[in-house]
Amino acid sequence: MADTTVPIFSLAELQKGADREEFRRCVTQTGVFYLTDYGVLEEEHRLATDTAMDFFAHGTTQEKQAVTTKIPTMRRGYSALEAESTAQVTRTGTYTDYSMSFSMGISDNLFPSQRFEEVWTDYFGHLYAAAQETARVVLRASGTYEGGDEDMDTLLDCDPVLRLRYFPEVPEHRAAEREPRRMAPHYDLSVITLIHQTPCANGFVSLQAEVGGELVDLPAVPDAVVVLCGAIAPVVTQGAVPAPRHHVRSPGAGQREGSDRTSSVFFLRPSTDFTFSVPKARTYGLDVDLDADTATFGDWIGTNYVTMHAVKS
Repeated sequence: MADTTVPIFSLAELQKGADREEFRRCVTQTGVFYLTDYGVLEEEHRLATDTAMDFFAHGTTQEKQAVTTKIPTMRRGYSALEAESTAQVTRTGTYTDYSMSFSMGISDNLFPSQRFEEVWTDYFGHLYAAAQETARVVLRASGTYEGGDEDMDTLLDCDPVLRLRYFPEVPEHRAAEREPRRMAPHYDLSVITLIHQTPCANGFVSLQAEVGGELVDLPAVPDAVVVLCGAIAPVVTQGAVPAPRHHVRSPGAGQREGSDRTSSVFFLRPSTDFTFSVPKARTYGLDVDLDADTATFGDWIGTNYVTMHAVKS
């Protein structure tokens, strides 16, 4: 196992009631942990990742354009290197995300081939089931989720998004000395997020989360995913579960070689008609830029997408 200060839990054991108090503390104090025994095999991650990476490397310009959505609020298909800016969305800078990605959801997907669709659809289904079961143990552990099993079933009948991000080795002008991050600090708009990552060959740890007011490394751990509680978690637990901010660091000039990595990210997002109180969300520390007492999740995500096309125009 990799050396990490963030605790590692087994979903299979949590479902049996193991580590109950330790897990409750983790969920309510930090909102981030590693998870094993969650039902998705390393071979499945590898196949889906390799399928996307092959397209990134060998897809033609025309093939990539054919699966690039023209709708900025949709996370579907291919997104080119530096086509997005989390810094712009979070109003923390103007730099781009130094990554490219491929995304899919429940519907309206764009796939470059039937084989790609088959691999990713199967992968998506397994991650969806894993994320739903993980969310159940998180919400129950909070002690403040007021809905019953039926309400939880409704909440977790979601509109999830899967994104495979590739972070290439950064050029000189994106080394940490000149631009510290590949992706800006943010919390996820999800109930929970599962992250399966490949390590940098040179040992550099790129992903970090804020825990107890400090940034801690989240290295790749074999046979485990990182779980980050998203912004919907505090909304449905009356603020008991935090949504930790996290970012992706840039390597320093001497660590650029061998610093590329992939990150398979599954966002368990609620349905777009999920309704919440805007004033309450703000009391939980969430930045909801909507002028209304109540809003839907669809309203919220509509204010949080920026593509470089929109930025440049």
